[in-house]
Amino acid sequence: MSLPPAWKRLASTSTFTAKTAPSKAHLYKPIPDDLFPRGYVLGGVHSGVKKDPSAPDLAVLLSTSSRPTSAAASFTRNAFQAAPVTVSKDVLKQTAGRARALVVNSGCANAVTGRQGLADAWAMARATDALLHQVVAPSPPPTSSPSPPSSETLVMSTGVIGQTLPISKILSALQPRGSGGGGGSLSSRDKLGQGFAAWEAAARAFMTTDTFPKLRARELPLGVGPQQQGQEQHTYRIAGIDKGAGMIHPDMVGAPLPALPHATLLGCIATDAPVAPAALQAALDYAVQRSFNAISVDGDTSTNDTVVLFANGAGAAAREIDEASDPELFLRFRDGLTEFMQELAQLVVRDGEGATKFVTISVDGAGSYEDAHKIASRISTSALVKTALYGEDANWGRVLAATGSVPLSAPLDPTRVSVSFIPTDGSPVLPLLVNGEPEDVDEVRAKEILSAEDLEVRVELGLGSESAKYWTCDFSYEYVRINGDYRS
Repeated sequence: MSLPPAWKRLASTSTFTAKTAPSKAHLYKPIPDDLFPRGYVLGGVHSGVKKDPSAPDLAVLLSTSSRPTSAAASFTRNAFQAAPVTVSKDVLKQTAGRARALVVNSGCANAVTGRQGLADAWAMARATDALLHQVVAPSPPPTSSPSPPSSETLVMSTGVIGQTLPISKILSALQPRGSGGGGGSLSSRDKLGQGFAAWEAAARAFMTTDTFPKLRARELPLGVGPQQQGQEQHTYRIAGIDKGAGMIHPDMVGAPLPALPHATLLGCIATDAPVAPAALQAALDYAVQRSFNAISVDGDTSTNDTVVLFANGAGAAAREIDEASDPELFLRFRDGLTEFMQELAQLVVRDGEGATKFVTISVDGAGSYEDAHKIASRISTSALVKTALYGEDANWGRVLAATGSVPLSAPLDPTRVSVSFIPTDGSPVLPLLVNGEPEDVDEVRAKEILSAEDLEVRVELGLGSESAKYWTCDFSYEYVRINGDYRS
């Protein structure tokens, strides 16, 4: 009796050697203290959310600037939005974009937790307010608000969905000095700081399945705008933390972008540049679409995805950057922010669960940015493309199939489409399809390119001049192992 095709494959004598993920050690690096923005204190401790007492699971960031602090955020569009997402949206609305603090826990997502989850998220916000007011005086209410907001703190949580927080442990770790805090308390003098050690402690408290703390900082030279002529040239600083290795992919929407855009994973960015709230939100909207909304590990969108951005003006006594009155200066800030956020977002893909490759998907020659973005997203989430990348198989037909499955604003002409593999070592490009005609592919050369840890897949549509990039990784056996027993 002959075996069915599936059983024949299982009974095959051929073997496949599973590859291990490359070391991520080179992605973690100390950062000089003078690159971190002025006017913030932060830290991270173990509060008891995680079982391992050596694992930090609670972090705060507090703005200590004497100038008004602007805040902006980008949230998941998942219908099951977690309690901290709801609370953070409310805080931003109540403060008119003037929040001054952030509290983050890892190990429990506080998602799909009902009324108790909302109460716990608000309790975290108010406990952090008390800590903030211990460090700096309360800020005056926004001019549009007749009374102080209920909170100045944004909240983020990450971890297992459907479980309630051990809120008493978290609140104990947030208590001001003299109220029972200490040991693992963030109110302890040695737990809050401004330099690399403090930022690193906070970054470690963000981590779940991450293999290294994702932290970057740099200078942000902006110069002066037309409305600031005669003032001194200023160089500001920007720093950011993000976390994520699995359940990574944005919930895509078409243009135009909604008023509250979506994001992926958790990220916190802070700068000491002075930026007005509306301009800060506009810059974040633009940057998120080209960074965190342009990465994919597994195609799944979380209930908790949030990216927050603070600007406290502590870097210089200059007027706040405003998009309407200082368009040139705003664009320099927006573009500098975008470049910085792309670096942060790429760290997530490089640390993708079980990933052995970092792959740039470039789509050029599109009729619109939105079309290019949709195609790059579709290729990045194709399980067939991602498994071929893991197996180092030059099956470019899978890239083409993913490309052709996306509805576009203008019909795709298959005779104008080209696909290439781009090595990152500067060696020649390998064309696979040129204007709809397949090339006689050198399989040995293709294998060489695909065996590298970094590579690029480029698709040229021949429809226009717009382009977009996505960053993704492969699917490996290790990804299945990690996610098969995530809760244990």
